[in-house]
Amino acid sequence: MTTIQAKIPSYLAKLAQEAAEKEHTSFDNIVSVALAAHVGAWSVREDIETRAKRGSLEAFDRVMANVPDAPPLLGDERD
Repeated sequence: MTTIQAKIPSYLAKLAQEAAEKEHTSFDNIVSVALAAHVGAWSVREDIETRAKRGSLEAFDRVMANVPDAPPLLGDERD
């Protein structure tokens, strides 16, 4: 484990402490979980951006041209 020091707004520290109490865990655990979630979200966004750069509207149109022009299956209709 690595110990870090960080300055965070008081209101955020209060919310994290309240979450820790509600979840019956430590403040450190709440901060670790929140940090992991946020870093994970950045990673996912980066992955999506990388994949998006590989795509093209032309390729999308080619794929969509193969979709049959038929009504939706029962239960798949829009409201």
